[in-house]
Amino acid sequence: MMMSRRTILLGAAALPLAATALVSKAVAQTGTGTITSPSDIPPILFVHGNGDHAALWMTQLWRMESNGMARDRLMAINFTDPLSRSDDGVEQPNRSSTTQQRRELGEAIAELKRRTGAARVALVANSRGGYAVRNYIRNGGAADVSHAVLCGVPNHGVYAWSDNPGSEFNGNGPFLRELNGGEGQEVTDGTAFLTLRGDGTDKYAQPDGRFAGKPGTSTGITSDGPALRGATNLVLGTLDHREVGFHPRAFREIYKFIAGREPARIAVEAEPAVRLGGLVTGMAGGVPTNRPVAGATVEIFCVAPETGERIGGAVHRATTGPDGRWGTAQVEPTWPLEIVLAAPGAPITHFYRSPFPRSSDVVHLRPGRALGPADAGVGAVVMMSRPRGYFGLPRDIVALDGKEPADIKAGVPTDSLATVRLPAAEIGRPVVALCNEERLVARAWPAAENRVTLAEFTL
Repeated sequence: MMMSRRTILLGAAALPLAATALVSKAVAQTGTGTITSPSDIPPILFVHGNGDHAALWMTQLWRMESNGMARDRLMAINFTDPLSRSDDGVEQPNRSSTTQQRRELGEAIAELKRRTGAARVALVANSRGGYAVRNYIRNGGAADVSHAVLCGVPNHGVYAWSDNPGSEFNGNGPFLRELNGGEGQEVTDGTAFLTLRGDGTDKYAQPDGRFAGKPGTSTGITSDGPALRGATNLVLGTLDHREVGFHPRAFREIYKFIAGREPARIAVEAEPAVRLGGLVTGMAGGVPTNRPVAGATVEIFCVAPETGERIGGAVHRATTGPDGRWGTAQVEPTWPLEIVLAAPGAPITHFYRSPFPRSSDVVHLRPGRALGPADAGVGAVVMMSRPRGYFGLPRDIVALDGKEPADIKAGVPTDSLATVRLPAAEIGRPVVALCNEERLVARAWPAAENRVTLAEFTL
């Protein structure tokens, strides 16, 4: 496709590091010459992608708060059934259509407007979430939305083929043909649009069909697929499909576009007291959902950073009711945590997390995968997960238990989960998970007790 003349290539050298606060004026002029403050920024609703949940936006919510935005002016949606249908027009259990997602998004927009009294809100979406955003705006919602930021959204499809026309990810299908119809601009007047994409590092914007199940077949899509005519289109260097929404570099562009000025800081500013809460969800028919799970128990422990051993008893213990909520837990912003989830019909999952520097009510807990034939006879199953990005080799420093994981493929970043299996003699020992500058120390729990370990990165 032809790129907009407003496409700008942003390489790594032009952007700040994750842990470095950007030095800028806290109050600056916007493009219209108006002096703004955090209260002048429209409320922001964050929209997750296919199979995901609101918690992926936690770090960007923290960065917005660290730049002075009030917590009640920020919101992240949990779509009830986040996974798409194989054919958008054919009902599938526990999956959603584009129409259902548009309706749920509209309800969330109305709630944020009601809560804040604002006439319009800004929307920030990753991947499939951008379809709901564009669908809502195009079908009468432009008056509600001041800004739309689309991060890694496959706006022209993951592929453009004649087969499987009902898939919403088919650029030749009716859904995307309608969204992108016409010879003029591909955005809706009255709303400002920004797209963010990687430079050949998005697995859903590839010319070869290997990530769509047809290696060697042209997809008809290039790395420019997420760009839109009429939008401001930015390329964020080697960031992958998820990082273009959740990385500190992405935050800078999201904030600048909505606020009209540089953020005062990129790094998250810690709070003196941290309160955590969230939702327990699970699988239904083999499909991830965001439907609440009742009767799940959640325990939280402070652990030693170098060994993963518990320090004292549980600092929080709760059993979920019909709403699936498990909070509120109070922790210190310097504590590494072990969160133990025991949900009906699922393995007991021991999550190991870096310290939470700020409060959050979107700490999503979904049990780790069920033990299968590959785990038969092993002592412990230890996994590490990167929800806000993929492990890219050789781009990233990645190690699990002192080794580069064999189940992470090199090249275009595609994998967000790695697994190591330990013999029975090694149950209980510490296992180090490393991704770039984030280091987690987990403990190996016995698989024979239907327990799994999941080291979950924040960055």
